[in-house]
Amino acid sequence: MEVSSPQEPPNEMTEKLPINFSDISRASLAIKGGVVATSCRRSYFLSELTGMNVYLKKELDQFTGSFKERGARNTLINLKREWDAAGISYPGVTAASAGNHALALSYHGRELGIPVTVVMPIVAPLAKVDKCRQFGANVVIQGAHIGESKLHSEDLCKERGYVYVNGYDDPPIMAGAGSIGVEICDQVPDLDAVIVPVGGAGLIGGVSCAVKTLMPDAKVFGVEPNFAASYTAALEAGKPVETMIEPTLADGLAVPKVGSHAFEMARHYVDDTFLTTEREIAIACLRLIENEKLVVEGGGAIGLTPILPGGPMDTPEWKGKTVVVPICGGNIDTTTLGRVIDRGLAADQRLVRFVATVSDRPGGIAKLTSLLAAEEASVKDIYHERSWLQSSVSNVQMRCVLELRGPEHASRVREALAREGYPTKWDDLEDPLNSGDIEGTECLPVV
Repeated sequence: MEVSSPQEPPNEMTEKLPINFSDISRASLAIKGGVVATSCRRSYFLSELTGMNVYLKKELDQFTGSFKERGARNTLINLKREWDAAGISYPGVTAASAGNHALALSYHGRELGIPVTVVMPIVAPLAKVDKCRQFGANVVIQGAHIGESKLHSEDLCKERGYVYVNGYDDPPIMAGAGSIGVEICDQVPDLDAVIVPVGGAGLIGGVSCAVKTLMPDAKVFGVEPNFAASYTAALEAGKPVETMIEPTLADGLAVPKVGSHAFEMARHYVDDTFLTTEREIAIACLRLIENEKLVVEGGGAIGLTPILPGGPMDTPEWKGKTVVVPICGGNIDTTTLGRVIDRGLAADQRLVRFVATVSDRPGGIAKLTSLLAAEEASVKDIYHERSWLQSSVSNVQMRCVLELRGPEHASRVREALAREGYPTKWDDLEDPLNSGDIEGTECLPVV
């Protein structure tokens, strides 16, 4: 695919948009040297898995671990230029954030000599709070959630004259994020598509503008979690609307209402948007850990979900095409990482859990574990329950967690248990091998 001349054709629609390609070009030049021009290399393993040429744009290599640095630095540079021209001392900036935006603003505020106050909710991870303080930011813990933190941050603007920096909807933020698109077009000249995570829509607004200007034939797709589908709701309503948000592995994308500026940009340039499940996000994180040795947060890995087997782009149309996935952030808590890995293994059927009814006679448990060993299943956890099985005093329930090799191995173990007459109940309630009521079935005694 040829790269067109970097001149966005003026028309009435683009002239009304919050930013244009000229803004992105200026931002790219302004932040050069202050942020990392991240690599964008082909992934052999993911390309083999998907049948596409998959390139990963590693924004997690930024100093604070996410793409947010681009917009934060561009915004601070613009403000500094305005204050210097006016001959006034720097009043400082403030923002409400529980993570990446706070880190980026704190770090680049220190680098540029601009005071930064970040308001973080009480649920903000302690590690991120401490890092913001290490960067010299004034950290205020206020609010049960980010919405309450934002209200307090806006109060500080009124009281102390701070400038509020929205992490996804301010035009300089979007222009800075758009520099990713410029780099992608330079690094992958045969680009067919870019898949961008969507939270507040600032990232995809900037990236789509850059890509569509430089490579008009390339596709730009968005992807957001089912549990935080604020951009999809905005598209349906024709404007940003408040959306019900549920806890998601892609917590960095859990924005209840997309930005108005960001929405206008994305609606104009983005070709389509996909929704993804928690299961798919967990598997995407697991694939990146195992195949690329990348520790990535859910919101940073979500762009991979549409091209994985079973995804909406897993179609003949896209086989052999060149697709870029920005890996937008790697700031995941250690405790959360453990849960994500376990959920990914469970979704991959490499970690399975079931309840089996066995005889309470001597040797009953031994017979079950011998069967599992014969099927090469590794027992990770096993729990013996007598009190909650009411159907027979001669039976007990065994709750088992097994480590397996994948779906085929899981099916083999299930079939072996069924063949030996063990009533079982698996976590996968739709599985045809579920035996139904495990309490209502007698087990043969072990002799």
